[in-house]
Amino acid sequence: MAGSSVPVLVALALLGLAGGVGITAVGPGGVLPTIGLFALTGLTPAQVAGTAIVTHVATGLLATAAFTRSGQLREPATRRTALVLAVSAVVGTPLGVLVNSSVSERMFGLVLGVFVAGVAALVWFRERRRPAAPRAHPPTAVVAGMGFAVAVAAGVVGIGGPMLTVPLLVALGVPVLESLASAQAQSVVIAGVGTVGYVAQGAVDWPLAVLVGVPELAGVLLGWRIAHALPTRHLKYALITTLFALAPYLALHG
Repeated sequence: MAGSSVPVLVALALLGLAGGVGITAVGPGGVLPTIGLFALTGLTPAQVAGTAIVTHVATGLLATAAFTRSGQLREPATRRTALVLAVSAVVGTPLGVLVNSSVSERMFGLVLGVFVAGVAALVWFRERRRPAAPRAHPPTAVVAGMGFAVAVAAGVVGIGGPMLTVPLLVALGVPVLESLASAQAQSVVIAGVGTVGYVAQGAVDWPLAVLVGVPELAGVLLGWRIAHALPTRHLKYALITTLFALAPYLALHG
């Protein structure tokens, strides 16, 4: 952090704020701090993932409390989905951290670029496909398999999980607010387990984690209010455009 310029530090803080809004308003958004840390600093792939994932411990706890307060996590079906996702994250996240240790900077950029483009496509698909039939939570086995895959990916690139979990749950028929709520509980486990793994490697830049994480917390509260009070369609399309635009840069930046 000491070698970073003021504009870079301001940009990282703003990306933290935007990422927090995205986490609770639309699901995807947690990747923005990862993108900033990778593109704007000289951190290694492990340090990027470790520094980013540690910020999601607090954001996940705050978002979980927010969705509990608004009632989504008090519903039995949502609690079941959240629990299955959290348990699968205990198994999947360490594998993701292990994979990260063998990834070069170039490969990390390629993986992150593909990941970002994939998430943008998922969000776009979610917006284009709006089923009119009654919606329900998928079977436990499906949620567990999805949760494991998401946790592995999250452990590799340093995200909390909602950016993948929310679009996938919605595509499987779960209402948006319930998807957001379930994903926050999963995020706490992914971030907690991932933090332990990256701290053990000495791969966390704590000053940068604070710089990004504090605005991210403010963004989580703002995004939660947006999710309950305003149509988020324009926000989603702005995020889709941003992610699609950034994907090639990230791949080449690596």
